[in-house]
Amino acid sequence: MFARLRSDIQCILDRDPAARSTWEVITCYPGLHAVWLHRPAHWCWGNGLKWLGRFISHFARWFTGIEIHPGAKIGERVFFDHAMGVVVGETAEIGDGCTIYQGVTLGGTSLYKGAKRHPTLGKDVVVSAGAKVLGGFEVGDGAKIGSNAVVIKPVPAGATAVGIPARIIPSKEGQSADVTEPQQPRKFTAYGITQEDDPLSQAMRGLIDNASSQEHQIALLWQAIEKLSACVKTGDCVPDDAARKEQFEAGKLNDLVGK
Repeated sequence: MFARLRSDIQCILDRDPAARSTWEVITCYPGLHAVWLHRPAHWCWGNGLKWLGRFISHFARWFTGIEIHPGAKIGERVFFDHAMGVVVGETAEIGDGCTIYQGVTLGGTSLYKGAKRHPTLGKDVVVSAGAKVLGGFEVGDGAKIGSNAVVIKPVPAGATAVGIPARIIPSKEGQSADVTEPQQPRKFTAYGITQEDDPLSQAMRGLIDNASSQEHQIALLWQAIEKLSACVKTGDCVPDDAARKEQFEAGKLNDLVGK
Protein backbone atom coordinates (compact mmCIF):
# COMPACT_ATOMS: atom_id res chain seq x y z
CA MET A 1 0.00 0.00 0.00
CA PHE A 2 2.78 2.45 0.93
CA ALA A 3 4.60 1.66 -2.30
CA ARG A 4 1.49 2.61 -4.25
CA LEU A 5 1.13 5.84 -2.28
CA ARG A 6 4.75 6.73 -3.04
CA SER A 7 4.11 5.95 -6.70
CA ASP A 8 1.10 8.29 -6.70
CA ILE A 9 3.24 11.11 -5.34
CA GLN A 10 6.26 10.44 -7.55
CA CYS A 11 4.23 10.48 -10.78
CA ILE A 12 3.13 14.04 -9.94
CA LEU A 13 6.70 15.12 -9.19
CA ASP A 14 7.77 13.64 -12.54
CA ARG A 15 5.06 15.33 -14.64
CA ASP A 16 4.45 18.67 -12.97
CA PRO A 17 7.42 21.07 -12.80
CA ALA A 18 5.45 23.23 -10.38
CA ALA A 19 5.56 20.48 -7.75
CA ARG A 20 8.45 21.37 -5.43
CA SER A 21 8.22 18.82 -2.64
CA THR A 22 6.48 15.69 -1.47
CA TRP A 23 4.75 17.61 1.32
CA GLU A 24 3.37 20.14 -1.17
CA VAL A 25 2.01 17.35 -3.35
CA ILE A 26 0.35 15.59 -0.40
CA THR A 27 -1.30 18.73 0.95
CA CYS A 28 -2.02 20.87 -2.12
CA TYR A 29 -2.92 18.59 -5.04
CA PRO A 30 -6.66 17.84 -5.29
CA GLY A 31 -6.02 15.35 -8.09
CA LEU A 32 -4.09 13.19 -5.64
CA HIS A 33 -6.81 13.54 -3.01
CA ALA A 34 -9.43 12.50 -5.57
CA VAL A 35 -7.51 9.32 -6.42
CA TRP A 36 -7.01 8.46 -2.76
CA LEU A 37 -10.68 9.01 -1.94
CA HIS A 38 -11.76 7.01 -4.97
CA ARG A 39 -10.07 3.85 -3.74
CA PRO A 40 -12.26 3.32 -0.64
CA ALA A 41 -15.30 4.44 -2.65
CA HIS A 42 -14.52 1.85 -5.32
CA TRP A 43 -13.99 -0.84 -2.68
CA CYS A 44 -17.36 -0.06 -1.13
CA TRP A 45 -19.03 -0.13 -4.53
CA GLY A 46 -17.56 -3.53 -5.36
CA ASN A 47 -18.49 -5.01 -2.01
CA GLY A 48 -22.18 -4.17 -2.00
CA LEU A 49 -21.95 -0.89 -0.07
CA LYS A 50 -23.31 1.16 -2.97
CA TRP A 51 -24.66 4.09 -0.97
CA LEU A 52 -21.46 4.47 1.05
CA GLY A 53 -19.40 4.37 -2.14
CA ARG A 54 -21.56 7.09 -3.68
CA PHE A 55 -21.39 9.17 -0.52
CA ILE A 56 -17.58 9.02 -0.45
CA SER A 57 -17.44 10.00 -4.12
CA HIS A 58 -19.91 12.82 -3.44
CA PHE A 59 -17.70 14.09 -0.62
CA ALA A 60 -14.65 13.84 -2.90
CA ARG A 61 -16.49 15.89 -5.52
CA TRP A 62 -17.20 18.62 -2.96
CA PHE A 63 -13.68 18.49 -1.54
CA THR A 64 -11.69 18.34 -4.80
CA GLY A 65 -13.99 19.49 -7.63
CA ILE A 66 -13.39 16.15 -9.37
CA GLU A 67 -16.31 13.75 -9.83
CA ILE A 68 -15.36 10.10 -10.16
CA HIS A 69 -18.09 7.50 -10.01
CA PRO A 70 -17.18 4.78 -7.47
CA GLY A 71 -17.72 2.15 -10.15
CA ALA A 72 -14.95 3.55 -12.38
CA LYS A 73 -11.65 1.69 -12.54
CA ILE A 74 -8.45 3.69 -12.15
CA GLY A 75 -4.98 2.24 -12.63
CA GLU A 76 -1.71 3.20 -11.00
CA ARG A 77 0.21 6.48 -11.46
CA VAL A 78 -2.87 8.31 -12.75
CA PHE A 79 -2.51 12.09 -12.44
CA PHE A 80 -5.47 14.48 -12.46
CA ASP A 81 -3.64 17.76 -13.16
CA HIS A 82 -5.59 20.85 -11.96
CA ALA A 83 -8.67 18.78 -12.90
CA MET A 84 -11.44 21.06 -11.67
CA GLY A 85 -14.66 19.97 -13.34
CA VAL A 86 -13.49 16.50 -14.39
CA VAL A 87 -16.27 13.89 -14.65
CA VAL A 88 -15.52 10.17 -14.87
CA GLY A 89 -18.47 7.87 -15.52
CA GLU A 90 -19.43 4.58 -13.90
CA THR A 91 -18.04 2.15 -16.50
CA ALA A 92 -14.98 4.21 -17.40
CA GLU A 93 -11.55 2.61 -17.10
CA ILE A 94 -8.34 4.61 -16.83
CA GLY A 95 -5.08 2.78 -17.47
CA ASP A 96 -1.74 3.12 -15.72
CA GLY A 97 0.18 6.35 -16.19
CA CYS A 98 -2.67 8.41 -17.67
CA THR A 99 -2.85 12.18 -17.27
CA ILE A 100 -6.17 14.02 -17.27
CA TYR A 101 -6.52 17.79 -17.21
CA GLN A 102 -9.29 20.16 -16.12
CA GLY A 103 -12.74 20.09 -17.64
CA VAL A 104 -12.47 16.58 -19.07
CA THR A 105 -15.52 14.34 -19.36
CA LEU A 106 -15.29 10.57 -19.75
CA GLY A 107 -18.97 10.18 -20.49
CA GLY A 108 -21.48 7.75 -21.89
CA THR A 109 -23.96 7.96 -24.74
CA SER A 110 -26.07 4.93 -23.84
CA LEU A 111 -28.93 4.79 -21.33
CA TYR A 112 -28.85 1.00 -20.86
CA LYS A 113 -28.00 -0.02 -17.32
CA GLY A 114 -25.23 -2.57 -17.00
CA ALA A 115 -23.84 -1.82 -20.47
CA LYS A 116 -20.34 -0.53 -21.15
CA ARG A 117 -21.25 3.13 -21.60
CA HIS A 118 -17.99 4.95 -20.88
CA PRO A 119 -14.56 4.90 -22.52
CA THR A 120 -11.54 2.79 -21.66
CA LEU A 121 -8.19 4.60 -21.66
CA GLY A 122 -5.06 2.55 -22.26
CA LYS A 123 -1.72 3.17 -20.61
CA ASP A 124 -0.02 6.60 -20.67
CA VAL A 125 -2.94 8.37 -22.37
CA VAL A 126 -3.07 12.19 -22.12
CA VAL A 127 -6.52 13.81 -22.15
CA SER A 128 -6.15 17.57 -22.48
CA ALA A 129 -8.21 20.36 -20.96
CA GLY A 130 -11.88 20.48 -21.91
CA ALA A 131 -11.86 17.27 -23.96
CA LYS A 132 -14.97 15.09 -24.07
CA VAL A 133 -14.54 11.35 -24.64
CA LEU A 134 -18.02 9.91 -25.10
CA GLY A 135 -18.89 6.26 -25.57
CA GLY A 136 -17.87 2.75 -24.62
CA PHE A 137 -14.84 2.49 -26.92
CA GLU A 138 -11.10 2.24 -26.34
CA VAL A 139 -8.37 4.86 -26.53
CA GLY A 140 -5.09 3.08 -27.27
CA ASP A 141 -1.89 3.16 -25.25
CA GLY A 142 0.09 6.39 -25.55
CA ALA A 143 -2.70 8.22 -27.39
CA LYS A 144 -3.31 11.94 -26.90
CA ILE A 145 -6.62 13.82 -26.90
CA GLY A 146 -6.26 17.50 -27.81
CA SER A 147 -7.82 20.32 -25.81
CA ASN A 148 -11.60 20.69 -26.32
CA ALA A 149 -11.73 17.71 -28.69
CA VAL A 150 -14.94 15.70 -28.80
CA VAL A 151 -14.03 12.04 -29.29
CA ILE A 152 -16.84 9.69 -30.28
CA LYS A 153 -14.88 6.83 -31.86
CA PRO A 154 -11.85 4.68 -30.95
CA VAL A 155 -8.38 6.23 -31.03
CA PRO A 156 -5.49 3.97 -32.12
CA ALA A 157 -2.43 3.56 -29.92
CA GLY A 158 0.03 6.43 -30.26
CA ALA A 159 -2.36 8.59 -32.29
CA THR A 160 -3.56 12.12 -31.51
CA ALA A 161 -7.24 13.14 -31.72
CA VAL A 162 -8.09 16.81 -32.36
CA GLY A 163 -11.16 18.81 -33.34
CA ILE A 164 -14.96 18.60 -33.10
CA PRO A 165 -15.78 15.87 -33.86
CA ALA A 166 -12.27 14.58 -33.31
CA ARG A 167 -10.12 13.68 -36.30
CA ILE A 168 -7.23 11.26 -35.91
CA ILE A 169 -3.59 12.10 -36.56
CA PRO A 170 -1.96 8.66 -36.79
CA SER A 171 1.37 7.90 -35.18
CA LYS A 172 4.49 7.83 -37.36
CA GLU A 173 6.90 4.93 -37.06
CA GLY A 174 5.30 3.88 -33.83
CA GLN A 175 5.78 7.27 -32.16
CA SER A 176 3.07 9.66 -31.11
CA ALA A 177 2.75 12.88 -33.11
CA ASP A 178 3.72 15.16 -30.24
CA VAL A 179 6.17 18.00 -29.76
CA THR A 180 8.93 15.74 -28.53
CA GLU A 181 11.85 15.92 -30.96
CA PRO A 182 13.58 12.63 -31.84
CA GLN A 183 16.97 13.93 -30.75
CA GLN A 184 15.56 15.16 -27.44
CA PRO A 185 13.29 12.43 -26.10
CA ARG A 186 11.04 13.30 -23.20
CA LYS A 187 9.02 11.05 -20.97
CA PHE A 188 5.92 13.22 -20.96
CA THR A 189 4.32 15.93 -23.07
CA ALA A 190 2.04 18.27 -21.14
CA TYR A 191 -1.48 18.82 -22.50
CA GLY A 192 -0.83 16.38 -25.38
CA ILE A 193 0.48 19.19 -27.61
CA THR A 194 1.11 18.11 -31.20
CA GLN A 195 3.31 19.68 -33.85
CA GLU A 196 1.37 17.96 -36.59
CA ASP A 197 -1.27 19.96 -38.49
CA ASP A 198 -4.95 19.42 -38.10
CA PRO A 199 -6.02 16.78 -40.67
CA LEU A 200 -8.65 19.13 -42.13
CA SER A 201 -6.01 21.82 -42.66
CA GLN A 202 -3.76 19.26 -44.34
CA ALA A 203 -6.57 18.30 -46.72
CA MET A 204 -7.36 21.94 -47.51
CA ARG A 205 -3.74 22.75 -48.25
CA GLY A 206 -3.51 19.67 -50.47
CA LEU A 207 -6.49 20.91 -52.51
CA ILE A 208 -5.00 24.42 -52.73
CA ASP A 209 -1.64 23.11 -53.92
CA ASN A 210 -3.35 20.86 -56.48
CA ALA A 211 -5.48 23.74 -57.84
CA SER A 212 -2.41 25.97 -58.05
CA SER A 213 -0.49 23.27 -59.94
CA GLN A 214 -3.37 22.77 -62.40
CA GLU A 215 -3.58 26.50 -63.13
CA HIS A 216 0.17 26.57 -63.76
CA GLN A 217 -0.11 23.69 -66.24
CA ILE A 218 -3.05 25.34 -68.04
CA ALA A 219 -1.10 28.60 -68.36
CA LEU A 220 1.84 26.69 -69.84
CA LEU A 221 -0.47 25.03 -72.38
CA TRP A 222 -1.94 28.35 -73.51
CA GLN A 223 1.53 29.83 -73.82
CA ALA A 224 2.58 26.89 -75.98
CA ILE A 225 -0.51 27.25 -78.19
CA GLU A 226 0.23 30.96 -78.54
CA LYS A 227 3.73 30.22 -79.77
CA LEU A 228 2.48 27.59 -82.21
CA SER A 229 -0.22 29.89 -83.60
CA ALA A 230 2.47 32.46 -84.47
CA CYS A 231 4.02 29.91 -86.85
CA VAL A 232 0.89 29.40 -88.96
CA LYS A 233 -0.72 31.78 -91.49
CA THR A 234 -4.24 31.46 -90.19
CA GLY A 235 -3.66 34.00 -87.44
CA ASP A 236 -3.88 33.79 -83.66
CA CYS A 237 -5.92 30.78 -82.57
CA VAL A 238 -5.75 31.57 -78.85
CA PRO A 239 -9.06 32.83 -77.42
CA ASP A 240 -9.10 36.33 -75.95
CA ASP A 241 -10.17 35.03 -72.55
CA ALA A 242 -7.43 32.39 -72.33
CA ALA A 243 -5.64 32.46 -68.95
CA ARG A 244 -2.08 32.93 -70.11
CA LYS A 245 -0.95 34.15 -66.68
CA GLU A 246 -1.43 32.46 -63.30
CA GLN A 247 -3.80 34.24 -60.94
CA PHE A 248 -4.42 31.59 -58.29
CA GLU A 249 -3.35 33.02 -54.89
CA ALA A 250 -2.22 29.80 -53.22
CA GLY A 251 -0.12 31.57 -50.61
CA LYS A 252 -2.98 33.80 -49.49
CA LEU A 253 -5.38 30.86 -49.18
CA ASN A 254 -2.83 28.85 -47.22
CA ASP A 255 -2.50 31.75 -44.81
CA LEU A 256 -6.28 31.77 -44.35
CA VAL A 257 -6.34 28.03 -43.66
CA GLY A 258 -3.53 28.48 -41.15
CA LYS A 259 -1.50 25.81 -39.46
